Amino acid sequence: MSERPTSREEHIDSGVAARRPLILAACMIAMFTAAVEATIVATAMPTIVADLGGFHLFSWVFAVYLLTQAVTIPIYGRLADLYGRKRMFAIGMALFLAGSALCGFAGSMTALIAFRALQGLGAGAIMPIATTIIGDIYTPAERAQVQGWLSSVWGVSAIIGPALGAFLVQHVGWPVVFWINLPIGAVATAMLATLLHERLHRRDHRIDYFGAVLLMLGTAALMLALVQADQLGRGLVLSLLAASVVVLGGFIARQRTAPEPMLPLHLWRQRIIVAGNIGALTIGIVMMGVTAFLPTYVQGVMDRSATTAGMALAVMSVGWPLASALCGRMMVRTPYRTTAALGGVALIAGNLVLISMHLGQGLAWPIVGAFLIGAGMGFCNTTYVVAVQGAVGWSERGVATSSNMFMRMVGQSLGASLYGAVLNIGIAHRLPNAGDAVEVLMDPSHRASLGATEADRLIAAVAGSLQEVYVIGGVLAAVVLLLALGLPKASAVAQEQQRQPRTEGAGR
Repeated sequence: MSERPTSREEHIDSGVAARRPLILAACMIAMFTAAVEATIVATAMPTIVADLGGFHLFSWVFAVYLLTQAVTIPIYGRLADLYGRKRMFAIGMALFLAGSALCGFAGSMTALIAFRALQGLGAGAIMPIATTIIGDIYTPAERAQVQGWLSSVWGVSAIIGPALGAFLVQHVGWPVVFWINLPIGAVATAMLATLLHERLHRRDHRIDYFGAVLLMLGTAALMLALVQADQLGRGLVLSLLAASVVVLGGFIARQRTAPEPMLPLHLWRQRIIVAGNIGALTIGIVMMGVTAFLPTYVQGVMDRSATTAGMALAVMSVGWPLASALCGRMMVRTPYRTTAALGGVALIAGNLVLISMHLGQGLAWPIVGAFLIGAGMGFCNTTYVVAVQGAVGWSERGVATSSNMFMRMVGQSLGASLYGAVLNIGIAHRLPNAGDAVEVLMDPSHRASLGATEADRLIAAVAGSLQEVYVIGGVLAAVVLLLALGLPKASAVAQEQQRQPRTEGAGR
């Protein structure tokens, strides 16, 4: 059984109410640094490659950041439960900022990759701990509404990131793309250090270091196999997956006996935790159908510019915070399963729009599909985070929050690999000698050199294969809808009121 949920007052000082808006602002600033990292660096990468060389290592600049971030998320979440949010956040932010500073001084692509790894080691703390802090200082009913503000960070970063990156590269230089994190991260850390006052019960902890190592190794093998599946070769990918299964199996066995496990297994016996985390995994997969492959359709099939493709994709980042804000208002009075089900319906509708796209249609179709899927993500993700945080007490909220984020990240990596395989197999089946059909269609100069018949055949093959990608996305969206039935019938307010007698005066 999980421990009895504890009240906020047991670990957060009673004067926090007056400071909550500023603490929320600090958490949003911190989350912005991590959220904008992907888009702003992607914009600068052509210039970085031209300066440093090493184009064959291009993908590792992103892969190593994602890898090190993912493997540390669950560990930071647990350590935040044991040693406090503020301390672990400061450590993670310090690593992130150190990596950011060094990235700007990188003299080679190899050095840049190494410094990005350091960045990722720190980034694993920022998102989960900032979200956990919000869960600590707001009640379950309030968390639902605050999640709309947190989700807006993603929308703003998706819109600002590319423009800001392009401006900095053109007028200042690519190192500033990394150095801009320094003042922003320092401000967020200083605000939390000043405003957030935790009351921790000082006692000795028996940290499961061996379990932490097993978790990092097993997760690293899994993420490496998923993120770099198209470059490592089938044999190495299968070996990494097998190693991941063995090591993570050892980790689970270790958690059964560890005095203070890194990932308490009893959490996974709660229906709400299981439904929320499997749901996070599934929406992560669905999300990648748009994030990774909608630009391919807009550019490769519709023959639109990269800018137009980026605008179509940005619509998803608009739908997400809007739906999250609406979800927060609804969750105060409606059941968790209702808002999660609405998200599942939106995901299904978005994939149906994308499935129905055919040659000759206008840009409205991918835009509407992306918006609906963004709305589905907003409803589902907000519901899962709030529900999972409300299911545990303070001393397990960090690991519960981080495990939910970790599962979504694994889902995104799995989705990229799954959809990529479906696309490649579909093209190979339709045109066995197509070669790099997608690359040819995405490059304007190569596309212009094709004859009309050959171009039509390539476009039809890519369009048909992408349609299969969205069919799978639609099936998975239906799974999300079914998982919504595993969430509680109670609203956030009802759940809070039900627990109030048990938490009244706790820790006083």
